[in-house]
Amino acid sequence: MPVRHAFALLNRLFPAEEASAHCDIPCGIYDPHLAQVAALSVVRMNQLIEGYEDPAKDGKVPPKADRDKYIHAVSRYTQVKEEHAELVKREVRIIWGDFFKPDNSPAGLAELVDGIMKTASKARQNVDAAAAQQLLDQVNQFAEAFWKAKGVETRKVSSNQAAGGEYVVPAK
Repeated sequence: MPVRHAFALLNRLFPAEEASAHCDIPCGIYDPHLAQVAALSVVRMNQLIEGYEDPAKDGKVPPKADRDKYIHAVSRYTQVKEEHAELVKREVRIIWGDFFKPDNSPAGLAELVDGIMKTASKARQNVDAAAAQQLLDQVNQFAEAFWKAKGVETRKVSSNQAAGGEYVVPAK
């Protein structure tokens, strides 16, 4: 009890100054590229899961080593898919919360962010190539909104990745 009173007295004698900050990191560091790469990774993990041949097809019991290899691979692909879908959500939340302000937020941004959050969850819950592609499309729309808010023209470029797909990047 005496310690608490001592701290209360110190707080009255030496009140803390109020501090404020615009964001968690210096302005100009935000970039939606990490969210785009993560969304593309979700697409790719779905492709790998769907393309991996189950050794138990045709109702035959496969050798244990083959079954273990299959379970291990699908488990890893699933873990990466879920981690990257969560990374999309995290990166979009940071940019939405720290970068966008009432004066630079385009109409419909809140709905787009809500859609990204829901689609990322859907992509985590299932092996769903359509949801993964929708997530990438939504994240690219978010990237367009981000760059537009900064006054930067954009263009779509090939990801040049095994998953295919495109990224939205600054035009120059």
